[in-house]
Amino acid sequence: MSSTAPGSGPWAGGDFQEPPRTPGGVALCGACRAAGSCRLGVQRERLEDDGTALFALACPRDQEGGPDVAHGGWTAAVLDDCLGHLPLLHRVLSVTAELTVSFVKPVPVEHPLEVRARVERREGSRWYITGEMVLLPTRAVLARASGIWVTRDRGHFARHEEWLAGQRAGADGQ
Repeated sequence: MSSTAPGSGPWAGGDFQEPPRTPGGVALCGACRAAGSCRLGVQRERLEDDGTALFALACPRDQEGGPDVAHGGWTAAVLDDCLGHLPLLHRVLSVTAELTVSFVKPVPVEHPLEVRARVERREGSRWYITGEMVLLPTRAVLARASGIWVTRDRGHFARHEEWLAGQRAGADGQ
């Protein structure tokens, strides 16, 4: 069973190929590709000359957790997405191995935000990345994140499909 929408074809498969992007340069995942925009609210992304990735975004109203405040799950998801795009901006495919989020202040919905991500170090296939989310224009820190992204090899999703098929077969036999 494939998660790719019929007729859309794979992107970033075994060999690197540029993912579809919005006019603001945001690389789109499979679900966002179908929508034509980032469902998390990322509007622009770019790689700075110093290797830092910069993301402009706003929390969509449909991600509200409390009155005019983003759901914490949205904050974690958008930090995972933005920090994980840093290897992609370097033309490297990766998957999240670990993510730690510190929630500093509530994130207001529908306000301009910025995420900055930078590589702290690389060890073999592991990228150690940190970043923070700030409120614009004051630059008040709302959240910080750190994590490890691992270079994705060609067989990553095929192995997952095989594993999942085994899980389904095991569940059917119970």
